[in-house]
Amino acid sequence: MSKSVWIVDDDQSIRWVLEKALTREGLSHRSFTNPNDVLNALENESPQILISDIRMPRGNGLDLLQHVKASHPNLPVIVMTAYSDLDSAVSSFQGGAFEYLTKPFDLEKAIELIRRAIGESERSQPAAKEPRYWQQETPEIIGQAPAMQEVFRSIGRLAQSHATVLITGESGTGKELVARALHKHSPRAKSPFVAFNITAIPKDLLEAELFGHERGAFPGAQTMRRGRFEQADGGTLFLDEIGDMPFDLQTRLLRALTDGHFYRVGGHDPIRANVRIIAATYQNLEARVATGLFREDLLHRLNVIRLRLPALRERTEDIPVLARHFMQHCAKALGVEPKRLSDEAIKVISEKPFPGNVRQLENLCHWLTVMSPAAEIGVSDLPADLDAHSGMVESVQAEEQGGTVITTQRSVSGDWESGLGRLAVKMLQEGHKNVFDALTSRFEKAVLQAALEVTRGRRVEAAQRLGIGRNTITRKLHELGIDD
Repeated sequence: MSKSVWIVDDDQSIRWVLEKALTREGLSHRSFTNPNDVLNALENESPQILISDIRMPRGNGLDLLQHVKASHPNLPVIVMTAYSDLDSAVSSFQGGAFEYLTKPFDLEKAIELIRRAIGESERSQPAAKEPRYWQQETPEIIGQAPAMQEVFRSIGRLAQSHATVLITGESGTGKELVARALHKHSPRAKSPFVAFNITAIPKDLLEAELFGHERGAFPGAQTMRRGRFEQADGGTLFLDEIGDMPFDLQTRLLRALTDGHFYRVGGHDPIRANVRIIAATYQNLEARVATGLFREDLLHRLNVIRLRLPALRERTEDIPVLARHFMQHCAKALGVEPKRLSDEAIKVISEKPFPGNVRQLENLCHWLTVMSPAAEIGVSDLPADLDAHSGMVESVQAEEQGGTVITTQRSVSGDWESGLGRLAVKMLQEGHKNVFDALTSRFEKAVLQAALEVTRGRRVEAAQRLGIGRNTITRKLHELGIDD
């Protein structure tokens, strides 16, 4: 008798769907309703592959995975769950799972995955590493959307790796959160995680902050100081906003990564540090290489594994659960009773674009927790500037001098996108160069000036209202030459 596909799930409908699909494919199968029955059956026979749910009333799929891998290390196990979170994904892969399947799943893709697992079984791969588990009260990263499930899978696959990772994504998507998760679920978890934001340090101090300095290396260096590389020895160094690193410092960083050692500022003795590098940026590094602002060889060194984080508009189905989570989190931080978002308010919030991504949504929830008088927040309790037309500005052409388009800002309550589109058409027809960059800069400048006007020049409040970080607004104001 040929080996069959075993299915364990307390949900009869899931079992029925998989059974019918396997029958059509000519694959023999056997179904179970709980892990205990599977363990009993494994004493006398074994399947070709096992498909197991995680959460069941009479057992846990991850515990079953651990038992199966101990007794049948070469048996491919596909873990499936309707409660997809980072811990489940990481624990599944670290426990030796062949793949992680999120419910509801596409049946054709599920069958394709099953056939791949059967092929794996026939090749008899060696046993997986000893599983490791982490317990925590709340998930580190929230996300049910398919785009976030891919992020969870990537973190799970990288759990036992020391590889350099480059995290890309817009501001506010949670790049540092992912970096911390990669560290926490790695062999370096018990060693330091050191975060270093390039834009938060003055340029003339960056080298000393990163590599340390000797006493007397420069005026004010009264004692020797260990840099971030040394502080992260044995652990992980997270280099945030790597795209903004000055070119000369990029050279030093590349040399440290290539040679495995570095020198403190003012020092003569090489220092070695066993550090895993995780870098992050919101910028297109390939474009910066093309313009000579970023070293191509450093990009290749950092870009061993690239992990892209989706923008919130790419995972709108996560907005309700994120909003409720942030309402609870903000209330706990402020020591007050949590307020509840009505279904109508959730619907309105879910339809917003959130250019500031998850950070902007969290700031909104903080504002609602502090400012809303009601225990249940309705649509009328939402801030006025949440409306699509409130506070918007439109850049319109005023005059042209020497080939440079001069713009003014005016408040609009109508279709500002059409105005911007008309301006783009005019500039393109007139042969202007770098139209995209020119319009993007003017849009950013208009929005930042509006925010500073509303907040009377208070940068921190302006950043919070815009849903961006303090470092981001400082950098943007400098780049755009805005004197607030």
